[in-house]
Amino acid sequence: MAFKGFCGEVIGFFLAVAFCIICPEYVSSAQRELGKGSPTNASATASPAGSVDNAIRSGAAMDGPRPTPRTGPYFDLVASKNVTALLGKTAYLNCRVKNLGNKTLNMQVSWVRHRDIHLLTVGRYTYTSDQRFRAIHLPHSEDWTLQIKYPQHRDSGIYECQISTTPHMSHFIHLNVVEPTTEIIGGPDLYIDRGSTINLTCVVLYSPEPPAYIFWNHNDAIISYDSPRGGVSVVTEKGETTTSFLLIQQARPSDSGTYQCNPSNAQSKSVVVHVLNGEYPAAMQRGGQAFAPTSPAHCLVLAACLFLTLS
Repeated sequence: MAFKGFCGEVIGFFLAVAFCIICPEYVSSAQRELGKGSPTNASATASPAGSVDNAIRSGAAMDGPRPTPRTGPYFDLVASKNVTALLGKTAYLNCRVKNLGNKTLNMQVSWVRHRDIHLLTVGRYTYTSDQRFRAIHLPHSEDWTLQIKYPQHRDSGIYECQISTTPHMSHFIHLNVVEPTTEIIGGPDLYIDRGSTINLTCVVLYSPEPPAYIFWNHNDAIISYDSPRGGVSVVTEKGETTTSFLLIQQARPSDSGTYQCNPSNAQSKSVVVHVLNGEYPAAMQRGGQAFAPTSPAHCLVLAACLFLTLS
């Protein structure tokens, strides 16, 4: 009897599941009938939506206070950014002041160097004996520019653009004076097998702008890409980091010597190329690190150590 009762419960369970799947409309109607018994919850749930809807229609309580237009001067931060300048090339620090209007008779825009708290300019006048600094301001313009000729590394730092309000308003601009550097990958010596391709890669770093040109020298003579030797080409990719590739196909002993990369806005860099004619030096420079051939004895010792480790 117990077994029959258990079988009956199992069969009843599967029948109930089948009923819910086959006849979902009856289940939904039963749920709706049960929901009619709690009208308070339904009205409580609907009331916030109605109040929000009324608030949206009336336009009240949903909108915050509208921003009032500025009445005093303020800095345009988009047009007053930090500056990275090339060593020795004129730098311009711009400070744009909005809403100054005709108040320049009572208010002045000044530039102060923070390194020594030195007043550089006031309005269109320069107040420093260093003639490299100059104030630039055109009539009816919002830009107050500090010009620095021949900037040096010591000129790097923070400069303050100041409006003579009460209290005064300040915006700080950082000047970074950089000197581009040149590197040739794999130097200072490169060993190339005869008949292979010489691939010299020159990289110009820390340059605010790409160099206008890069030319290569071989033993102090400018390399001609149309020479009778042939097989010589250069590919230059300009960007934040500029890279120049010098390719010389079918290397021969006469291609040995000193190669120099000369960017227009950075110091030159040299590398010595050795084209090998079958000889094998005691130590070779591969990628800037010493390279020596591995003897068979080294390989045997290494294999024995590996066998002992695994066993």
